[in-house]
Amino acid sequence: MSDAPAGYAVVFNDEEQYSVWPIDRALPAGWTEEGTVGTKDECLDHIERVWTDMRPRSVRG
Repeated sequence: MSDAPAGYAVVFNDEEQYSVWPIDRALPAGWTEEGTVGTKDECLDHIERVWTDMRPRSVRG
């Protein structure tokens, strides 16, 4: 048996900041699944494509 998670999900918070999270763990408060799942690298590649403005939403004006 492996201790590696089954996969990862792309998640984001109210400030529209993105991260990856193991799909076999409950999300921390304040985070929502974005809909993309896959390997960690696939999720990070997706985040790199969609998260073009890294400033928190509250400071974007």
